Amino acid sequence: MTVALDKLKYEIKDPALATLGKQRIEWAGREMPVLRQIRDRFAQEKPFAGIRLVACCHVTTETAHLAIALKAGGADAVLIASNPLSTQDDVAASLVVDHGIPVFAIKGEDNATYSKHVQIALDHRPNIIIDDGSDVVATLIQERQNQIADLIGTTEETTTGIVRLQAMLKDGVLTFPAVNVNDADTKHFFDNRYGTGQSTLDGIVRATNILLAGKTVIVAGYGWCGKGTALRARGMGANVIVTEIDPIKAIEAVMDGFRVLPMAEAAPQGDIFITVTGNKHVIRSEHFDVMKDGAIVCNSGHFDIEIDLKSLKSKAAEVKNVRPFTEQYKLNSGKSVVVIGEGRLVNLAAAEGHPSAVMDMSFANQAMACEYLVKNKGKLAPGLHSIPVEVDKEIARLKLQAMGISVDTLTPEQVEYINSWTSGT
Repeated sequence: MTVALDKLKYEIKDPALATLGKQRIEWAGREMPVLRQIRDRFAQEKPFAGIRLVACCHVTTETAHLAIALKAGGADAVLIASNPLSTQDDVAASLVVDHGIPVFAIKGEDNATYSKHVQIALDHRPNIIIDDGSDVVATLIQERQNQIADLIGTTEETTTGIVRLQAMLKDGVLTFPAVNVNDADTKHFFDNRYGTGQSTLDGIVRATNILLAGKTVIVAGYGWCGKGTALRARGMGANVIVTEIDPIKAIEAVMDGFRVLPMAEAAPQGDIFITVTGNKHVIRSEHFDVMKDGAIVCNSGHFDIEIDLKSLKSKAAEVKNVRPFTEQYKLNSGKSVVVIGEGRLVNLAAAEGHPSAVMDMSFANQAMACEYLVKNKGKLAPGLHSIPVEVDKEIARLKLQAMGISVDTLTPEQVEYINSWTSGT
């Protein structure tokens, strides 16, 4: 495909990176058979013909396949980054040069540039918004009320974004349908648990080259992301302590074999701290005060607010880069605290994000959710909607099929038994 770049609006680091990006996108595609099948169907059926679509996502090799699938389905799509440090510049270049998709994303872009890109996305007057973290939706509601009439709906696949949408619903400002992709079984069971678990440790190891075996790792939060992170850290030989606010999740962590402590008690013991809560200032001033010298702190939640970096900086006599994406805060007390990825998503800031095989299902959910919104335009009430169970199961079926795995089916006798209340022993 030849793209006339002079006729395409975009803002990326360097179009010359496209060759490398294309190679990496093709490599990722080897592990994404479900999305490939959906893309092929979209190319035949064109469900998004005439639809203006904005995707605010981490610009990675896997996201590239989602964008390509949506364009194949006829979408007039614009892609922006959902996090200033999550963009893979070569991927952004390939999407522009090789696929003619307008991309506004540069790794390391400052907050002003990020906000400008959100405005550019809304200038596209989207009918569908794919949001990671709900920044585009929040800006639409706060600043572009006149454009809500253009919107068919939005999809959201992050826990943080779902929490924000629930708050919008509670405040009465969510006046359009939003599909909760995050809670689809084929998303959170796999993406959050296995994807976050592996990619978080990948980011830590790449940034520090530290040996995890024998270290004490504090995992803040025992949702699906926390479960996966704790599981993988233990698998690498770490001693894992979990902190929680939910008594049910805390009991689950205990039953899974982890120690559970309040952060105040865990802070002096930890060598590595990983936040995965979606909340604000989970690690803060009083915790930094009691940490070991050289403690490593990072975040794998969506926004860079889980670690109170402002208070850490106020305690620092010196801040310096000691490795790529790794900063050492030398405290006035003489101790140091090391922060990876500026407190942003460590798996994307310091590594490549989730493995493609996991994102295959997550982005299959995103693609199918967009199609669901279009097919049900005007029929869905405002508010949060779950992915239909039949869509969730179809994605799982396609994944198993691609893996060469078969499952049993019920016999007619079993179907009759399971559906009858009169059946006994």
